[in-house]
Amino acid sequence: MPQLPAPDYPADVRARLEADAKKIIARYPGSRSALLPLLHLVQSEEGHVSRTGMRFCAEMLDLTTAEVTAVATFYTMYRRKPSGEYQVGVCTNTLCAVMGGDAIFEELKEHLGVGNNETTEDGKVTLEHIECNAACDFAPVVMVNWEFFDNQTPESAKQLVDDLRAGEPVSPTRGAPLCTYKETARILAGFPDERPGAVEATGGAGPASLIGLRLAKGEAAPARVVHPRGEAPHDRPQPGSEHLSSHDAPQKTSASDPDNPAGPVAEEGE
Repeated sequence: MPQLPAPDYPADVRARLEADAKKIIARYPGSRSALLPLLHLVQSEEGHVSRTGMRFCAEMLDLTTAEVTAVATFYTMYRRKPSGEYQVGVCTNTLCAVMGGDAIFEELKEHLGVGNNETTEDGKVTLEHIECNAACDFAPVVMVNWEFFDNQTPESAKQLVDDLRAGEPVSPTRGAPLCTYKETARILAGFPDERPGAVEATGGAGPASLIGLRLAKGEAAPARVVHPRGEAPHDRPQPGSEHLSSHDAPQKTSASDPDNPAGPVAEEGE
């Protein structure tokens, strides 16, 4: 049975979206490059990318609905069905998983009574497992509408979703203040976040991410080399370097550079 054409937005909604869409399209030398932010724009209207939204994007960019659908179904940040006001994502990639992410995800499923990519009956929370969000030094990490909640436990994560459902104030560990999923989608479409505290908000990497940079700049003491077969080290580790492995020490490793032969620099006396 052939599918019926997608309905259009009401006239006032259509006019508002067209005005916003034209601002987005004007940023790009080729209009079709505006497809990703336009999909975020229509998602900010309905909370997901509907057939109506995809038809709107196709008409604004002179694309076929098949071309728009191919993009909308490729990226996981575009929802294809109504979802919660808060997207709660639990990182279950390797490091977060072994640090407790898998346990958090399983307990949240039971606590909320939903499965992966399902929404609570009150429409507040959609739960999903997510891939790495480059916050491994804060593992395990939970994200709510793409804001970071670091160093979580099953207990803190359950309290977090309870607060979201109850309408209690919730503050991310870092970054901008939390907003609804529709508001997040509008920001991702490229419109400025003018809420109090949003402009001044900053993220930041943790110490584990920055240690390599500190070593490269000579701001951290090199690690002691761990010798095989129980041989005694030639020197004691410097304060603050005990947590580093021998692989963290600066080494000359470029085989293509005759001034820096491959392999670690031999220590004196070896």
